Amino acid sequence: MKNITIILFLGLVTLISAQPAQEETSTTKPKSLYIKGNILTLPLSIINGGLEYQLAPKYTIQGDILISPWKSAFGNHMQIYIGHLEGRYYFKEAFNGWYIGANAGVGVFDMTKWNYLDTKKFQRGFNYMIGAVVGYQYQWKDKWNIDFFLGGGTSQGFYHGYEPTEEPPHFLKRYESHPDYWNKSGEWIPYRGGIMISYKLR
Repeated sequence: MKNITIILFLGLVTLISAQPAQEETSTTKPKSLYIKGNILTLPLSIINGGLEYQLAPKYTIQGDILISPWKSAFGNHMQIYIGHLEGRYYFKEAFNGWYIGANAGVGVFDMTKWNYLDTKKFQRGFNYMIGAVVGYQYQWKDKWNIDFFLGGGTSQGFYHGYEPTEEPPHFLKRYESHPDYWNKSGEWIPYRGGIMISYKLR
């Protein structure tokens, strides 16, 4: 599952890089491309980075991934891999000022839900997210931008619940009363946000 997320991200990089170069004229600027990383997730050793590409004077598209590789954090499961694709509209111009947008994402996880913290029970599954974002981006210095953003919407999850057991071969068992079915969890939540430091590649 981790490899699938990485392959999708590399595919996005290749697709954007393959765009034909546009010669600058007196009336047309070349379309910009920024690589970016979220500084708020780094203290938690969680990687959140991506690329934002200019489609038009006020429109961009961003692809990003979030990777939490930790099989255990403070005694709880915290392995999460998420990929998002987001379209943005800037009120002033691309990469400058306030913007709004829409996004969709998918994720896979092996984690302990908040209501099972400090127990030995955990959940494995996948989810999809559809929502909106609002943010503000400004130029920090030449080729460097700072991007403040917050997004959320509906998150629909499908998972199995497990707990340890002494029985082989996997030493795990389903703790639900209906172990042959997927548990479902749907909610409206903020699911992305932070402060991205962006560097202009072109």
